[in-house]
Amino acid sequence: MTDASSSNRLVFDSGTLLLDRGTKDQLEAWFGPKVWMWDHRVLKWRCDAIHYGQIRQGLAAFDTGILDEVPKVDQGDPGGLLTFASEPKLPPLRLEQLQAIEAWSRSKRGIIVMPTGTGKTEVALAIIAQSGIPTLVVAPVRDLMYQWHRRILRGLGIDAGILGDQRNTIRPLTVTTYASACIHATELGSRFGLLVFDECHHLTGPIRADAARCSTAPQRLGLTATLNADARELEVLIGPVCYELGLQQVKGNTLADYDVVRIAVALGPSERVRYKEISGQIASYVHERREQDPLFEWKDLCNEAAKGSQASRIMRLYREKESIEDRADEKLDVLEDLFRLHLGEPMIIFTGTNAMARKISLRFLIPCLLSHCGKAERLDYLEGLRDGVYPALVANQVLDEGVDLPEVKIAVVLGGKSSTRQSKQRLGRILRKRGNARAVLYEVVTAETKEVQKSRNRRRNDAYQGTSHRKLRRRPDPS
Repeated sequence: MTDASSSNRLVFDSGTLLLDRGTKDQLEAWFGPKVWMWDHRVLKWRCDAIHYGQIRQGLAAFDTGILDEVPKVDQGDPGGLLTFASEPKLPPLRLEQLQAIEAWSRSKRGIIVMPTGTGKTEVALAIIAQSGIPTLVVAPVRDLMYQWHRRILRGLGIDAGILGDQRNTIRPLTVTTYASACIHATELGSRFGLLVFDECHHLTGPIRADAARCSTAPQRLGLTATLNADARELEVLIGPVCYELGLQQVKGNTLADYDVVRIAVALGPSERVRYKEISGQIASYVHERREQDPLFEWKDLCNEAAKGSQASRIMRLYREKESIEDRADEKLDVLEDLFRLHLGEPMIIFTGTNAMARKISLRFLIPCLLSHCGKAERLDYLEGLRDGVYPALVANQVLDEGVDLPEVKIAVVLGGKSSTRQSKQRLGRILRKRGNARAVLYEVVTAETKEVQKSRNRRRNDAYQGTSHRKLRRRPDPS
């Protein structure tokens, strides 16, 4: 029998793995380079828990003499397999959903990219049921965390644990938020064999990444409708993209047919005068600074503005210029026309700022849903929109992703500064198929400003292929 005091033990320690001893050359030969670091505080080798899968492969391939004492949660130790009270009640899966599951199952690591409304949640629930191992589902915000809890209870018959929103119930199947997963990463790291990251583009960054980096889970699933440019970091934390479905592939079939209509509006006379005046002052300042320093750029202006110099005045002017673009008076006139055009049809209006959202809410007397609204208030607004109590709802970014919305086929984006990812998510809000109804997304942008160019940039993605442009002429003054 091996003496425990002389054995070379591998243990989980607060989101990391500790190994008693070994030479650098040995560890690199067994587990690969750049995995282990010597921790002089405890005189042991240490690495992030995310490397456990790689280390297990090395332990299986070589006679290392290492005693692996890390919990094998994917093998029923210690939490056991998930217990289903009854047969899972999941809807029949479509071909693309089955293909996504098959692609992920090959390595049991990776990211599934599917448009909003094509059933990513059902795919994840099927994978959870299929794996049957302790699973942690991580969502961006509390609303989505509770939505996942309801979907798990309805589809799998399991009352999942909840970690977040002042609740701390951890079970073999638990739902949480990115914030809570980071806070408790060192405790959760050895308790789950499968991690599901909903809207996984939120995972990147030195802090949020701890939710993945501090876990030994060998199986990892990322879900998103839009993948950022920093996908390489996600590939390390979750795995590569294993399945990708484009909007054009499901348009008119799984998702509703749709049009994207861009409407350019003009600044009013006073707005135009002030806009040009501000633009001239900003351009003059930048020209002077670049004569002094040819490498002068935007970040330098931000740094100088923080010191209370002349740059701070230019920064205020820049914000005023953005405000003129965002809140051009004619945008509200166009919105009024769209309300008349789609009278009796529920509508969602997305804005670029809270100020614009409140302005629309006050003018048209419709609910304004912002990030600080309470849970009961949000529920009232969404149910009111569904039941026809409210004809429309205006929001800034709180409805961009994830939250299940009532059936809406008309959306208006007032302001052209949203990213490609945001625009695809907002389009996805209205594409859930109900009969043969056609969806319409209106983009209302201010002509001769940066909003137009940003709108053009967004149209290069596949979601906007074959969609129409319309330019609204300025309505004549009634006088």
